[in-house]
Amino acid sequence: MSKFYKLSVPLVLLGLVFFFAIPGNAEKIPVKPKQQTKALDPANMDLTVRPGDDFYQYANGNWIKNNPIPPEHSRWGNFEQLAESNLNQLQVILNSAARDKNAPKGSNIQKIGDFYTTGMDEAKIEAEGITPLKKEFKRIADIEDKKELPEVVAYFHTYKINPLFRLFDTQDPGNSEITIVWLFQGGLGLPDRDYYTEEKDRSKKIREEYVKHAAKMFELLKETPEQAAQSAKTVMALETRLARASMTRLQRRDPKATYNRKTLAELDRMTPHFDFAAYFKAIGLAAPGDINVAQPEFFKEVSRIAQQVSLEEWKTYLRWHLIRNTAEYLNSAFVNEDFRFNDTILAGREKLKPRWKRCLTTTSGLLDEAVGQLYVKKYFPPQAKTRAYQMVMNIKEALGERIKKLDWMSDDTKQRALKKLAAFKVKIGYPDKWIDYSRLDIKRDSYILNVLRADHFEFKRRLAKIGKPVDRSEWQMSPQTVNAYYHPLLNEIAFPAAILQPPFFDFKADDAVNYGGIGAAIGHEMTHGFDDQGRKYDKNGNLKDWWTKEDEKRFNKRAELLAKQYDNYVAVDDAHVNGKLTLGENIADLGGLSISYDAFIKTLETNKGKDYANKKIDGFTPPQRFFLAWGQVWRRNIRKKSLLMRLKTDVHSPGKFRTIGPLSNMPLFYQAFNVKPGDAMYRPEKEMVKIW
Repeated sequence: MSKFYKLSVPLVLLGLVFFFAIPGNAEKIPVKPKQQTKALDPANMDLTVRPGDDFYQYANGNWIKNNPIPPEHSRWGNFEQLAESNLNQLQVILNSAARDKNAPKGSNIQKIGDFYTTGMDEAKIEAEGITPLKKEFKRIADIEDKKELPEVVAYFHTYKINPLFRLFDTQDPGNSEITIVWLFQGGLGLPDRDYYTEEKDRSKKIREEYVKHAAKMFELLKETPEQAAQSAKTVMALETRLARASMTRLQRRDPKATYNRKTLAELDRMTPHFDFAAYFKAIGLAAPGDINVAQPEFFKEVSRIAQQVSLEEWKTYLRWHLIRNTAEYLNSAFVNEDFRFNDTILAGREKLKPRWKRCLTTTSGLLDEAVGQLYVKKYFPPQAKTRAYQMVMNIKEALGERIKKLDWMSDDTKQRALKKLAAFKVKIGYPDKWIDYSRLDIKRDSYILNVLRADHFEFKRRLAKIGKPVDRSEWQMSPQTVNAYYHPLLNEIAFPAAILQPPFFDFKADDAVNYGGIGAAIGHEMTHGFDDQGRKYDKNGNLKDWWTKEDEKRFNKRAELLAKQYDNYVAVDDAHVNGKLTLGENIADLGGLSISYDAFIKTLETNKGKDYANKKIDGFTPPQRFFLAWGQVWRRNIRKKSLLMRLKTDVHSPGKFRTIGPLSNMPLFYQAFNVKPGDAMYRPEKEMVKIW
């Protein structure tokens, strides 16, 4: 079950990139008042480093030294610190809901309180073990013929347990006004298909550990050590076949490559040994209409595997995906083994988060807008929304001015780009219309059953959208999420309430800090509409060529140069940044920062006068504070294991290179900090990349 419950797969691929205790049940966690700190604190800097040599270290060196990673985290920076602050705020809300004895049955307060209460009832969870899942395990055990597999797979998919592949709803890239079914590759237990296929020592070691982990989980299901070892090998063999048939993350970055619309009859002819008609009937969608089969070759392999793998092997694989998707909500034996592999071995975390944080995160994730309504009412001031919206308008205007002045784009493409920009929908803080949870039944009987009910509710809610006009008012993130997004099929940018807080945004702080922080994030999301993927969608969100061929070539030439720049960054040991995998985010960082700087300078000149640009705070001019705010946003300590995993799976560059990469291409940064030839970050003008 995904931690990002609302995000559709296309949005994830296009990359944003993100408790209480009942008295007598566990410890209470005191909620500390939020400390007021400087928007930019020179004490966090390392002034022994020249800004033109390593601006990341210059801006953050003392912070990095003085902020070691807490044992329960794989990395530690502003996003994590703000998320922790939000946990304390959300804890107040969930504490109150859980103690509310008078909440009407069926109300959001009742559901939030009961969900959280079952999660915090550790004694009951320990006593139950896997008993609440007996029905699910029996469903697998009772399969008598492989012809039943499509129906069983469908059943688990409706509970967000995804063996074999994933199904979700999203817009038709060919007609963005209609929602259609997407079938997407999946069915793997490791973070990426490359872990199964690479012959590097680290990947081999992780495969060995994964097999040991699966065997341990099967032993917890009461298999003998010999049976468990064989079961783990069965899982690995089947998943390796799926991995070899899967697209790489880089291949999936081409939206045209993952758009392959089929009828159900065409899909069934393509997969003769997996009955998709039976599958769709079982999920409650007997007439799915047109289906986007994102990776046709993968689904052909699914069909072959369905024919060639024995029924007993299938049962083993299904048991594995049932337990690996539910382990974190079960008793401590399963929780600890799940943590040992997925958090410690893969990401380097040293300590399991306390139960209140885990339960709070799950409750907030699965009842996201129910919790979100309470969150914004208590913690999001109207002044923040007003100022953030004005910043968005200023930055949108700055992007428009940049498009008009581009020397590499033809007038025809410029006009279409400006029309797309004008059509951007902007969402700030929280939805105008909230999700209706009236059909979701939450009880105080079982934590894992509440998780499954909530997942089933969300699956059915989204399934009901198939074939219907798109609801463009719906958000793809909850208000309490510390993140932001651009959605190419909706042509919208959204900034949840949770990110509109310091250090990203402070409605009381000076413009330099806000434009260097949240302003650059706003520009970043806007630029996603024109990055190497987003530019392939028109103003209405349709996958459609609207560039001239000459403009496309000129864009690609500049984008390729940026990819090569990032390929040269060494993250750790001999592991480099993947410039092509991270290209969209790097384009958005460079464009977003440049656009936000334009808007910032215009704001200074309009509101303060040109002379204000030289006024210093803590010894730094407003332009210097702008770039320091940018550097501060990406400060982070990260464990080596987590960094290595993210280099393989994350479309974002590591924080250091998100900081210095764009700056090395900005003459205005050189001017602000007197960067000269010979400095490590200096690039001759002919080597600088300027796209937007």
